[in-house]
Amino acid sequence: MMEIPDEIEEELEERGGLTKLLEKLNNLDIERKSKVHKALSNQVRLKILALLKEQDLCVCVLKEILDIKDSKLSYHLSVLKEEDLIVGERDANFMIYRLTEKGDKFAP
Repeated sequence: MMEIPDEIEEELEERGGLTKLLEKLNNLDIERKSKVHKALSNQVRLKILALLKEQDLCVCVLKEILDIKDSKLSYHLSVLKEEDLIVGERDANFMIYRLTEKGDKFAP
């Protein structure tokens, strides 16, 4: 058995022991949160969130401001959509993107 400082061991036992602590860890949905953090780890995606925090924008404006190719922009938008940080809606010939409630919480 591992040696644990008395103070830590007492508090751990009061809270249900190692089993209870592990159960709480499993309930945190670490994999889902990791995906969100990965989506936020890219400067282009953070810039997109910052721009959309100012106002809803079409792809053409995002492309112009960010100065990136269509394929790269499309990729970054899909990552953000997959994590429910933004949504896109078609308006005639334009695709308009906006932050979701979740995306608003993470936008710089």
